[in-house]
Amino acid sequence: MRHRKHNHQLGVKTAHRTSMLANLCCSLIENGRIKTTLARARALRPTIEKIITLAKKAHLAQDSAKKIHYRRLAIARLRSKSATKKLFDELVEQFSKREGGYTRIYKLALPRLGDASEMALIEFVEEPASKKKKKKAKKSSSKKETTETEPASSEPEAKEAESSKTDESESSESETTIPEDAESSDTGEESEEERETTETDSSEEDAVAEVSDEEQVPHEEPSTDSEEDSKESK
Repeated sequence: MRHRKHNHQLGVKTAHRTSMLANLCCSLIENGRIKTTLARARALRPTIEKIITLAKKAHLAQDSAKKIHYRRLAIARLRSKSATKKLFDELVEQFSKREGGYTRIYKLALPRLGDASEMALIEFVEEPASKKKKKKAKKSSSKKETTETEPASSEPEAKEAESSKTDESESSESETTIPEDAESSDTGEESEEERETTETDSSEEDAVAEVSDEEQVPHEEPSTDSEEDSKESK
């Protein structure tokens, strides 16, 4: 029976299709992610996963003849020795603990401008170990930079602390001077009040003295007049 034998024809002849899939496989191995049409990505997925299975078998095999055999089969399908070498020597380690499902496909929202065909991204599920090491090295370098910058940052903090201390001392001095001003103002008010009281006392004394003088003058005059009248009558 020839059920499901007519999948992923891609509208081209067999020779064209095999060459196109081989080129897509090499591009995916070299770059780790490629952008293509959704139909080609779905056709590429089983092809590249079968080649990755050959690389895993060569990695686990202990006989050198079997390793060479699997490598030759992959070269026959990929048609590129450099891509095969990279897959068998570098990328196979990240797939050693994974049983199938080595790639994923992302559908893109925007279609292609020429013919409005659906676009997609296809990439490996596992990241290569070299990228992980680079990320760890970047993290360690960033930690070192932070530790180096900490002493430099402590100096301005110390300067800020000193400036805050000086500001606090100045504010405390100003606060201490304020009561002196208040005391001076109080003493000034008291002196003014004392002056007013002394002035009032002096005015009262003057008034009393004037009153006493006025009282003395009329008592003397009538006495003299009465004496003169008495003399005349005599």
